[in-house]
Amino acid sequence: MIRPDSIYDDHPDTQYQFPRQYLKRARTAEGDWIVYLEPKKVRASRGYFAIARIQQIIPDPKADGMYLAVVEPGSYLDFASPVSFSDSGEPIEQGLLNDEGKLSGRAQAAVRPISPSDFLRIIEAGIDEREPLMPRLDPAPHMQLEERQQPFVFQTERERLERLTSRIVRDRAFRSRVLRTYDERCAFTGLKFINGGGRAEVDAAHIRPVAAGGPDIVQNGIALSGTAHWMFDRGLISLSDQFEILISRQVNDIDSVRGFVNQSGHAWYPKRESERPHPRFIQWHRENCFKQ
Repeated sequence: MIRPDSIYDDHPDTQYQFPRQYLKRARTAEGDWIVYLEPKKVRASRGYFAIARIQQIIPDPKADGMYLAVVEPGSYLDFASPVSFSDSGEPIEQGLLNDEGKLSGRAQAAVRPISPSDFLRIIEAGIDEREPLMPRLDPAPHMQLEERQQPFVFQTERERLERLTSRIVRDRAFRSRVLRTYDERCAFTGLKFINGGGRAEVDAAHIRPVAAGGPDIVQNGIALSGTAHWMFDRGLISLSDQFEILISRQVNDIDSVRGFVNQSGHAWYPKRESERPHPRFIQWHRENCFKQ
């Protein structure tokens, strides 16, 4: 369980900090998958919103009596659709019910075990193969063939967990999550277009690319139109930590670019602070991609 305003040193894609009282429970998760949950009392709670695999549990070198669950690099994944606590009035996490069929005190535990059946039920709801918004461009022929050969069908528990590392599944979930967060609107232009074929005219871009160690987390994502995406990837535009739009001096027609982006000079960003681009990813883009 994790709050967006957590008092702990939590970074969901890299580490989860917890006190000694949860150590025994957390130890059982080493080398295994976990699911992240925002508690009900959080306003507009996302419920179950992400998964990750725990690499190891270690004492926190910076805080006595605290421990870190270190996340395996590249394993974190935001759900395409956050999963609510209940379905048709019943908790989706059935293991929280006591013998009388009522919610037990386990529901309040910040670290708790979850049964394989509950875990798989949650990820099936969170990682949905259906795409409410089709990509702007059709996938390449080899991708279409691969999708037909390997349909998104979970047949066994092992196959279900292996699918969590599939690049196709992760890209699809990441795209759905980012576009939903940005209301299918380009962050740099503020424009929202859904063409006649039902395709969103924006892409879900990683701020720090996966190839450079960037995680599949919404805070490392941004919705961009085709032109803005091209310029962002080539370092011709970037962002300050306050979401000011930065234009490279290497742009050959700066006035046209200024007319192309938001006239306010600031990027459009999500209302929820926990879903906005994180400064560490923006900083990485400025230092490694942006052409000053």
